[in-house]
Amino acid sequence: MFKPRVSILNQMLKRLFDISLSGFGLILSSPLWATIAIAIKIEDGGPIFYGQPRVGKDCKEFRSVKFRSMVPDSDAKWGVVTAKERDPRITRVGRILRSTAMDELPQLWNIFCGDMSFVGPRPEWSELVKKFRVDIPGFDRRHAVTPGLTGIAQIYGHSELPRRQKLRYDLIYIKKQTFWLDLRLVFVSFLVTFTGKWEDRSAKLPRLLGGRRAARKRIAPVAKPACEAPVARS
Repeated sequence: MFKPRVSILNQMLKRLFDISLSGFGLILSSPLWATIAIAIKIEDGGPIFYGQPRVGKDCKEFRSVKFRSMVPDSDAKWGVVTAKERDPRITRVGRILRSTAMDELPQLWNIFCGDMSFVGPRPEWSELVKKFRVDIPGFDRRHAVTPGLTGIAQIYGHSELPRRQKLRYDLIYIKKQTFWLDLRLVFVSFLVTFTGKWEDRSAKLPRLLGGRRAARKRIAPVAKPACEAPVARS
């Protein structure tokens, strides 16, 4: 099994940071949970939460939970497709939640439990992963680390960015990851949240961390984890 070259100290600091900040965040945000839940119920009376099976580290599945930001049963009506600008599936409350990333608050519990980290490749829906494994060679290499709430792809990309480009961002993080890089990305993510720019279809803060130019730098390939599935051939 491939393991990224990260020191034991770095891993310990990262996990300690995840537990401490997520625990503090769960307590501090508890009044917001009640407010958001009431707002969702008042708007359309549908479910408060939205859950999906996601693929985590070493290709292990876990259940990711978010505040629902789209109309009820959107997956059944439209299928699981990437949200687009002015997407009609997104509710009025959902637009506010998504622009500030407040819909992600329940994932603090996933971080506290260890299924996720604050920083890392975003976990993908298990059904989409099956497709990406066939379409994108080496896609499973992103599963060599714990998935994250935020990351380089989220800050310098957007939800409609091609998966190949997102994978490139993910591999940059895997190759460069340090505890101090995590702190920097978390700080930048807070700035994006406070400015409400998470739904912008461009780099949110391109001047930090070298912006898009950092993503264009040539990087060495990341060795594949044991869970990587063979590419189907026609």
